[in-house]
Amino acid sequence: MIAILKFLLKRLGFTVIVLIGVSIITFSILHLAPGNPARLLLPQGATEEQVAAKEVEMGLDLPLITQYFNYMKGVAKGDLGTSYSFNKPNTTLIAERIPATIQLTLLAVVVSLVISLPLGVLGGIKRGSMLDFFAMMIALLGQSMSPVWVGILLILVFAVWLGWLPAMGIGTFRHIILPAICLGTPMAALVTRMTRAGMIDVIQEDYITATYAKGISRWKVIFKYALKNVMIPVVTVVGIQIGTFLGGAIVTEQIFNWPGIGMLCLQAINNRDFPLVQSLMLVTSAMFVFVNLIVDILYTFIDPRIKLDT
Repeated sequence: MIAILKFLLKRLGFTVIVLIGVSIITFSILHLAPGNPARLLLPQGATEEQVAAKEVEMGLDLPLITQYFNYMKGVAKGDLGTSYSFNKPNTTLIAERIPATIQLTLLAVVVSLVISLPLGVLGGIKRGSMLDFFAMMIALLGQSMSPVWVGILLILVFAVWLGWLPAMGIGTFRHIILPAICLGTPMAALVTRMTRAGMIDVIQEDYITATYAKGISRWKVIFKYALKNVMIPVVTVVGIQIGTFLGGAIVTEQIFNWPGIGMLCLQAINNRDFPLVQSLMLVTSAMFVFVNLIVDILYTFIDPRIKLDT
């Protein structure tokens, strides 16, 4: 228990350092980008005096270092600031969009694993067969096609030609199927290849041969012993992908008009909404770190020889 507490405190310290670094980098990049948020919020033809007055109202007239520390003081108090373009607290805006992104992420991961794990396992144990060829072809296609192409293809086939599913929006379970498939396709391809490669290596190990010699059935050996050792790199990849998805799959959400974190981030960038972009980066970075913490803990369950680094 003490070891776990030390590990969590250590990771909390790293998380704080990471978030401070993210905030500095995001703040610097945003203020180097062209465009004036004050001018964007004013009607066309606004005078320089009106723009200057708006900058004072928004606090943009202050030195950059002062703007940064003012924002971070609010973050330390749990206040992520107010959006320039939406005129609402950033906390409220993010809280409204996170559920949609979490739903999309979870279904995309489920779809990906349901496809990739069986294909990878079967491809590995039947190396060189037609099934292996089919698995690798699916994997290569999945990694070769961009999300834009996959999304457009899915809409064309299942929404336009067949009319089975809605092309975009949110509302029912049918609305989430196409974006989940689009988001999960690259991950499914990557996990398929990793599972196949890992399975090919593991089934050649001496302990697998010894397990067969004990008379244990082939499928029990594969799923109870071999697959367990293949899962560590797979869990790593899945954890990274989940963190990326939670950070907002901008392309997929844009294609399917899915109102998640990715869409909100794109709107904030287009509007030069500095506080909202900074808050989104902080929240998504924190989620990414949290997912990686869960992955580290899962390692100890998959392989008891792995201990939490204290």
